[in-house]
Amino acid sequence: MAEQAPHQPNRKSSEAGPSTSRQTHSTPSVSFPTHNSPRTWFLTSSLSPLCIRLIRLLLQHGDYVVACLPPGEIENEDRSAEFRQLINECKSDRPDREGWKDRIRGIRCDGRVMGQCGAAIAEAVQVFGRIDILLCCKFEAVIGTVEELSTGPTTRNLVRDQFETIFFSQVNFIKAALPQFRAQHTGHIIILTSIGGHIGTPGMSIYTAATWALEGYCDSLAYEIAPFNIKVTVVQPNKEILSLTNKIIFAPQLPYYDSEFNPAPSVREIYSNVLNANPETAIEQFEDEIQYRYPKLPAASYDKLVMETVHALTAIGGHENPPARHIVGFDGALAVKEKLRTVTEELEDFVEASVAVDIFESELKTEARQGRNMMMEDNTGGIIMSGM
Repeated sequence: MAEQAPHQPNRKSSEAGPSTSRQTHSTPSVSFPTHNSPRTWFLTSSLSPLCIRLIRLLLQHGDYVVACLPPGEIENEDRSAEFRQLINECKSDRPDREGWKDRIRGIRCDGRVMGQCGAAIAEAVQVFGRIDILLCCKFEAVIGTVEELSTGPTTRNLVRDQFETIFFSQVNFIKAALPQFRAQHTGHIIILTSIGGHIGTPGMSIYTAATWALEGYCDSLAYEIAPFNIKVTVVQPNKEILSLTNKIIFAPQLPYYDSEFNPAPSVREIYSNVLNANPETAIEQFEDEIQYRYPKLPAASYDKLVMETVHALTAIGGHENPPARHIVGFDGALAVKEKLRTVTEELEDFVEASVAVDIFESELKTEARQGRNMMMEDNTGGIIMSGM
């Protein structure tokens, strides 16, 4: 009888930070669901390298794009440079860009202001007649432990700002779009989050909390709007895909959480190493001030980082029967499976504590006890007894 694998390492492996190794495989070719006419995509934030590459593929495919431009980002020349380059392409006389300028509409919009979200939705419908796919893709990552985000008013404000960015701003767009989708009796809401919706990460507690809040909101929303033929999909790539293509905010570090003294995986160190590779984005360790950075990677690096997710979005967006959740990439799927396995193991380990509160004996109670003692085959074909 083979021994059961130790329980604690499984739990640790499910709490990993950003992936440091990646399966080497080619990105699949772009594909779109079958549809009878061009669709209109509404992107709640459009300046990230991921969104710009997605927009380019959508325009090439013949779809229409409404690109929301957060004021604080579009006014940042470095952040908006790639988007402005795309707009110049749309206006060019290149044969392969013909008609692009007529199928894209940029709208300045701060998602934290409900009135601006409603106005942007109304303008999109006025210009293109309808909205088929709402892609909620606004993102930024606050880096800091729970204690580091509790040192004073400025760091506590980062907590509120994280929820405003990831949760409330996207909820505002969803609420603004629902009347239009109901009137059409069709629509697809895609929420671009990350596997942070499944797995907690040391140093990203507030990001994880905001992500879980948005995903929980959309899980309930999906049931409410299904009778109106409105679909909801949560798309979850690895954390670093969105973190390294959007703003990263570093709370001042407390010395107790330096890797020299604290063995927990250090997300701060991982992202700092990436930013420090470019002198323009270098991070000062133990800086007393909050530090804001947009990572600057070579274009080829961005392509490798985001195109797998971009192609997943094109394949899912507007699909007749889309998934409720889609995890992008092998590494992310493996991490989530490990987390779910840990949850299952813990349920089995403490099944007696669960059934003990049941007043009446029942078949379900008996099955729960039996399930804990069921014989299972391990990956090598050996037999293990999970209740031993």
